[in-house]
Amino acid sequence: MNTSLTLAALLELFFTQRLMQQRQASPHTIRSYRDTFRQFLKFTEQRLQKAPSQLNFQEIDAPLILAFLDHLEKHQGVSTRSRNLRLTALHSFFRFVAFEAPTHSAQIQRVLAIPSKRYTRTLVQFLTPAEVDALLTAPDQGTWSGRRDHAFILLAVQTGLRLSEMTGLQRQDLILGTGAHVRVIGKGRKERCTPLARSTLAVLKAWLREPQRGSGQVLFPNAQGGRLSVHGVQYLLTKHRLAASGACPSLKQKRVTVHRLRHTMAMDLLQGGVDRSVIALWLGHERVETTQIYLEAILAMKEKALAKTSPPRGRRGRYKPGDRLLTFLNSL
Repeated sequence: MNTSLTLAALLELFFTQRLMQQRQASPHTIRSYRDTFRQFLKFTEQRLQKAPSQLNFQEIDAPLILAFLDHLEKHQGVSTRSRNLRLTALHSFFRFVAFEAPTHSAQIQRVLAIPSKRYTRTLVQFLTPAEVDALLTAPDQGTWSGRRDHAFILLAVQTGLRLSEMTGLQRQDLILGTGAHVRVIGKGRKERCTPLARSTLAVLKAWLREPQRGSGQVLFPNAQGGRLSVHGVQYLLTKHRLAASGACPSLKQKRVTVHRLRHTMAMDLLQGGVDRSVIALWLGHERVETTQIYLEAILAMKEKALAKTSPPRGRRGRYKPGDRLLTFLNSL
């Protein structure tokens, strides 16, 4: 146990020893935790007027973390769910420090006592078939970037892959020929294979014939040949949504993300009669219960449809028992 470790040393041990070596966390988890601490350290630098590398662990207390979480919600427009994810990363770090610097147990316990915020879970949002068609026709396929974006959106909406899975795809992850599928390493470092439709396969084969950029390994690279960033993906989706809204006005009111395309695929499977356990496997969900959110969305759709109909008018009646003798005779 080392009680003289600085915050910088503790953070380095947390990422290299706990996350990478002991837990063997996925690259997505490491990036998520990294982004949390980058945001937190920038906030701390402004709040305490002290460079992150000069901070002492004792200065990172519960009031400072609560102020950071409030700042995310009030000034950066972060959702409650995202706020809770940031808190999860901070909690994980403090649980690690409890073993490395037990003399700070009181400070650590106060931070670990910060609760996650409750929030109302909204119904799943997804695109209609008309909206998907309009989105797919929006990219200008006369350009390299337009052909890339078309293939990207088509694969995302047909497979339901997560954002990190889409941007991390390499050419070798596409298995062509009989039983064509795409192979990814998802949450929890679990490998799964998702089949490809013939139409999707044809588009991807044409995309693979395009001149390679960069190392030629990334399936959907940016202009320099590197991996698309989160902001880069959102930029191209927003750009094509705005273009598609001319032909499909309902898209003007919707925000299109890779996760919404994932929900769209799940809803298509569910409405097509696919069992929930198969959908869970398709999407890489750990529990079948996770797909319950799609059933709730379908129920809400049916209730809206019912509200627009004119139900048959029945007449209320009052139960009158029949004659006992006649009932006996009828039962013979």
